[in-house]
Amino acid sequence: MKHSLLLTLLLTLSAAANAQVTYFADLMGKGLRQATIVQPSDYEGSVTCTLVRKTATEKSTKAVLYVHGFNDYFFQEEMAERYIKEGFNFYAIDLRKYGRSWLSHQKFNNVRDLAEYYPDIDTALAVIKGEGNEKVLLSGHSLGGLVISLYASERAGREKFDALLLNSPLFALNIKSGLKKTALPLLLKRAEKHPESNFDLGLNPLYGESLHITAHGEWSYSLGLKPLIAPPVNVGWVRAVVNGQERLAQGLQINKPVLVLHSAKSIDEKKWSDIFFTGDAVLNVDEVARQAQNIVGQYSIQAVQGGMHDLVLSKQPVRDEVYSTIFNWAKRTVR
Repeated sequence: MKHSLLLTLLLTLSAAANAQVTYFADLMGKGLRQATIVQPSDYEGSVTCTLVRKTATEKSTKAVLYVHGFNDYFFQEEMAERYIKEGFNFYAIDLRKYGRSWLSHQKFNNVRDLAEYYPDIDTALAVIKGEGNEKVLLSGHSLGGLVISLYASERAGREKFDALLLNSPLFALNIKSGLKKTALPLLLKRAEKHPESNFDLGLNPLYGESLHITAHGEWSYSLGLKPLIAPPVNVGWVRAVVNGQERLAQGLQINKPVLVLHSAKSIDEKKWSDIFFTGDAVLNVDEVARQAQNIVGQYSIQAVQGGMHDLVLSKQPVRDEVYSTIFNWAKRTVR
């Protein structure tokens, strides 16, 4: 209990100390600005996170904070513009060891406990509130969706946000049940003493090809920051994710309204075809929907026909529907 109280105090002090930031032109241009936030060092050394901002065209006191997924960073300019059109000040955070926040001495994505991301979110929300935003929608995709769900439960009673949007949250690892029973326990055991050991998740590279403009997709982003094939992770990362998913399975009390969106079907193709544009090639959507029911509170779960893993990167008619769903819900919950 004492350790928990001390950790909470340190996180609060860290957030308060970094509530004022300096913005400069973002690498994407388009009126976006970014601010580098220095965080306390960890087991790899220096740590930063990066807050990206674009304000609404007319003065607004409501905002959204977007948290990206695994092997990812914020690049979805269209998403920012959609929120701005709806009167939101748009913010996104590149978490530590991802995207704009990666430092040369770090391994991409390296984390041993998903709570390591909480100071990044705390600080971002403190900045957003300090910039005059009274209502905040906290949004997360895939790994970001799992992280903010755990975060929301941990911050119950001290929330600096008003609603939670989960876009295909990583609520279950998409691995065969046989491997879960045999290989996964051994992997988790190794992670206790050797969290830095490499592990290849074996993700389908065709998902990346379905997105990027140089392959089959329509989106332009840095392949240095979001490669088509995700690099191997450390087993400590696997353990952190599994521990987070187990906490969800035990029930997460979230005091704010939650909207969970996921594709209506999963894709498991070994060769390229346009079917990749019609479903989730990363997660088992049935498991996502099932685990989402472990949220304790006011939540809604909706399947999106034709949605890809990152629903806002789906084909135009589908993402139009996704945004319509989001903003109709947000009008009732963030006002």
